[in-house]
Amino acid sequence: MHSNNATGKTRGALTPQRRHGRARVAAVLEAGATVIAEKGYDAATMAEIAARAKAPIGSLYRFFPNKEILAGALIQRYVVLINEAFDSIDNQVNAASLEIIADGILDCMINLRNETKAMSGLLEARSEWSSKRVEFRNLVLKRIAHTLLLCAPVLPQRDANDMAVILLHNMKTMKAVQFDQKVATSPGAANELRQMNRLYLVKRLGKKAG
Repeated sequence: MHSNNATGKTRGALTPQRRHGRARVAAVLEAGATVIAEKGYDAATMAEIAARAKAPIGSLYRFFPNKEILAGALIQRYVVLINEAFDSIDNQVNAASLEIIADGILDCMINLRNETKAMSGLLEARSEWSSKRVEFRNLVLKRIAHTLLLCAPVLPQRDANDMAVILLHNMKTMKAVQFDQKVATSPGAANELRQMNRLYLVKRLGKKAG
């Protein structure tokens, strides 16, 4: 039994209506992701999350009555962040080179590293959340394929789906090369992977003007 969950069992997260409230909730969610990424879900406390967000503990419980509800909000936030990241990439398609698009895709998981680590902590903590891992993967694959089709509208959907799988593996490899101490690496490995990823997109989609 977790002491963080002693109150607020019946209602969900409170959606703030004012700008100050939205800013407070954003700070709490960011702090929650950071604390969970550092300590894991079970070891994270609402008090520490409030302190990290520089928010009164009463304000935290007002918006998120218990830690499970906060976790649910973090899961929803992760979906939003993934979509925002790919929206940003897609907005560059008409003006950017394929090399820039390739870099944007490759760096997506690195830029969301803290949130991804927090999600891993959440999904490992509760069996009922484990299915979200597949949902996240499918969302990323769908967004990569969509980006590829924006770059090359004549590309068959099946090819876009297959390429998305390869690019997702490249994203995971880049994160491992840069941050996983258990993975064999070298000072130039990340750049080699970046060059390989660029060449792959140019080869498969054809060079387009930057």
